[in-house]
This record gives sequence, structure tokens and C-alpha cells, in this order.
Amino acid sequence: MKTILTLIFVLTIGVTVQAQDAKVDVKVETIEMSIVTSTTNENTVARLYKFKNSRVKKALSFTTKRNKAKLA
Repeated sequence: MKTILTLIFVLTIGVTVQAQDAKVDVKVETIEMSIVTSTTNENTVARLYKFKNSRVKKALSFTTKRNKAKLA
């Protein structure tokens, strides 16, 4: 009896799931944007470094007030 009720329950759930209309068309509005090719900042300064990774080394070699050794 339990197996028959379980089979009927599973079949009714399966039939109701298949009976639902899952075809929903969602339309998306697209926005067209233009590409800007001109730049306004023409007076830029290029920095040339003698050594490779000098900016990284300078940033990594920072010191704080607590880095200084104290005399005990």
C-alpha cells in the first residue's frame, strides 16, 4: 500500500511539473554607447628610470617611526 501511494505521489508531482509552461520570453533593451578616441591630456610627462622596478623598490623601502632602533 505504501509503495502504491508513493508511486502515485511521484507521478502526480512529475505530471504537474511537466504541465507548467516554462517558456518565458524576456526582452532586454540594449543601450548603444559611442567610443571616445581623443584624449584631452596631451601634456603628460614620461618618467624614465635608470633601473628596472625602481618604483617598486622605492615603495617597498619605506620606513616608519617605529622602525628606528632605540637605545636601551
